[in-house]
Amino acid sequence: MSFPGKPPKLVPLKATTNTLASKDKEKNRKFKKLAPSEWGHQFVDAHVDVSLFTSWPVDLGGATYVLVYRCIEDMKSIQIHIFVKEIDSLGREIKALKPKVEDLFLSSSGVNSTKKNIFFIYLLVSLGLAYHFEAEIEENLKEGFQMIEEMLSGEDDLHTVSIIFWVFRTYGHNVSSDVFRRFKGDNGKFKEYLTEDAKGILSLYEAAHMGTMRDYILDEALSFAMSCLETLVATGTCQPHLSRRIQNALGQPQHKNAEILVAREYIRFYEQEEDSDKTLLKFSKLNFKFLQLQYLQELKDLSKWYKEKEFESKLPPYYRDRLVELHLVTLPFFEPKYSRVRIMVTKLFVVQIILDDTCDRYASLREVESLGNAIERYSIYT
Repeated sequence: MSFPGKPPKLVPLKATTNTLASKDKEKNRKFKKLAPSEWGHQFVDAHVDVSLFTSWPVDLGGATYVLVYRCIEDMKSIQIHIFVKEIDSLGREIKALKPKVEDLFLSSSGVNSTKKNIFFIYLLVSLGLAYHFEAEIEENLKEGFQMIEEMLSGEDDLHTVSIIFWVFRTYGHNVSSDVFRRFKGDNGKFKEYLTEDAKGILSLYEAAHMGTMRDYILDEALSFAMSCLETLVATGTCQPHLSRRIQNALGQPQHKNAEILVAREYIRFYEQEEDSDKTLLKFSKLNFKFLQLQYLQELKDLSKWYKEKEFESKLPPYYRDRLVELHLVTLPFFEPKYSRVRIMVTKLFVVQIILDDTCDRYASLREVESLGNAIERYSIYT
């Protein structure tokens, strides 16, 4: 079969009927024996007890990829219990609390009200709650963008300007980076008094990552903010929970991080803020627990599929057994509606890794090139 507009091309294959020679060659072939996954098949028959997540924050033992469950000293002895009824129970609590959080969007009009709504949207994004209020957020931003000049006129608070800039840029609204020129002195540099505003500098640092190639002032802002934040951390002049957040931001700014990981960190931070809203905080915790259970259910389904395919018994241990880690890669799409997508993409990654490691062990360069060409033709014409 040939593809339209492209002449058929034969894939060169080399076959042999000498089975003894093949077996001898196989015995002499050297490969690094890889250790099996430390998770094993513990997700297959396990279920999650919500009591594991009743305390906050959940102890993750410093390992990022154990986001989805509680870490205990002996990883091999972890027992996780998942019940659909527990997920449903959390879902009902979230559904009951959602209208109360929605009411926090101020119904009154005016510039000050719009500013408060923008800050609230920032909280929703940072706490991993924005997907619950997509329509409300779009409506508020559409109205707010129409009065953006009035909103920012005369505003001299660095934190406020940076948050407004970050939110609008995050949702695709082209706010000019010239709004930060008001914070520069006659010498063309950012004013020195700004270094005393830790939250403002942190917000400026995050906003600077939303720049384009022509936003030269954001390059200056990033350099200035990074230097100030490093000094604040080194001198210990800000509160411990803020200092911890600054360190995390320096390691991975919010815009470049996965939202679910940002939410985990920000819930801890927001809980220690003096002006935190209890209703919003409770809603964010319930939502995070619900997502944890969702991911655990996905890992259960994936582990069952992996076990049924009998990769471990059918293949030598030359390939990377990394099912849990591959599932983590899909978590940037963290919302519940992407559950099936996460499962399908994880399966695709598993097959891709096995194919890659198989080529590394068995294939010659010519065979790999032929396989690569075949895959490219398939992806283009199907």
